[in-house]
Amino acid sequence: MLKTILLLSPVYVTLFWCIVLNTQGDNYSVPKSFLGKFMFFCFIVYFSHFLYFSNLENAYCCIDPIYQFASLLVYPLYYIYFRLLTVDSKFSFKKHFVYLLPSTILFILYSIAVFFTPQEEYKAFLFGEIQHTLNHLSYLEIISFLIRIVFLIQVILTVIGNFRLIKKYGHKAAQYYSDIEDSSISKVRLLNYTLIITALSSFILGMLGRGFFISEITYLSAASVIFSSMLYIIGWLGNKQKSLNPAYETDNVTETQQKPEELSLNRQNELINKIDYLFNDRKIYLNSSLTILDVARLTGTNRTYVSSLINHHFHQNFSAFVNNYRLKELEEKILFNPEYSNSVLAETCGFGSVDSMKRAIATRHKLTLQEFKSQVLLKKVV
Repeated sequence: MLKTILLLSPVYVTLFWCIVLNTQGDNYSVPKSFLGKFMFFCFIVYFSHFLYFSNLENAYCCIDPIYQFASLLVYPLYYIYFRLLTVDSKFSFKKHFVYLLPSTILFILYSIAVFFTPQEEYKAFLFGEIQHTLNHLSYLEIISFLIRIVFLIQVILTVIGNFRLIKKYGHKAAQYYSDIEDSSISKVRLLNYTLIITALSSFILGMLGRGFFISEITYLSAASVIFSSMLYIIGWLGNKQKSLNPAYETDNVTETQQKPEELSLNRQNELINKIDYLFNDRKIYLNSSLTILDVARLTGTNRTYVSSLINHHFHQNFSAFVNNYRLKELEEKILFNPEYSNSVLAETCGFGSVDSMKRAIATRHKLTLQEFKSQVLLKKVV
């Protein structure tokens, strides 16, 4: 009974998140739907494991090729999900299918091998009743071995690829968000760290093979608990995740088809004056969740033009531009309200948190918060 419950736990978790993530209707449903597809194929994988470890041999034989295909799709799908979450604005079959191509080819080859393998020999192969040496491997065994190797390579490449996407996204997000960490990137890292634990477990289990767990209920139980927990966390984080890729936020304001640098000098000056008014007079930087889209709406243009003007006129990205105003506000607060706590300072100066304030100080001045306070108060004395 306990074995059945443990084997079914990742099945229920993945099915639950598959349904939830595929029924989202908000602006961020594109990446969520791909996470839902990832969960669907995970569901197939763990349902297949349930059949295998429950000794339901005939049922498993029917689903085995699909299981092999699903196991080869989960990590490429997660990588595509990560791309949609960070740097890609939409799914493109032509662009993204390349990540699924090795899985598709191996699935076709494996299916052909199964078709030409006698049923009894195929069943014996699946349940470990055939022992061949390297001098006498069947076509089915060779393809199965390749599937395992490709799976392990996928695990490694997905983890490395996601780290690269996070780094690339960090540069991109600085052009759109006033606080990169608070907007999203820390949650993206958490998603990737959770995947790493899952990937390491998958890697180890892939090396050991399922045969190792047939008679080891303790190891099988531990694996089920680990995968159930990690997949639930991934689903929960993915469902809560919002505002990662600026491409999913729309301007609803259009300019001409000119490039930003080709705007007339009068139009550039007009936008610069509006930006100056918004930050110096209205102090919109005090909004901790301020994005470049907010500025674009208030200036009556789109974020591309605002980003270009800030880059070229002020020689900064959007995040640095906003945080410089917040740091000036912070200096005034420290001078005239030295009794304020760090949390009050962060809140009244537009920072989303004390950590955000510390990061801005370290980035701009290469100082700790306490060193920055001391430096500001020293100016007052002088």
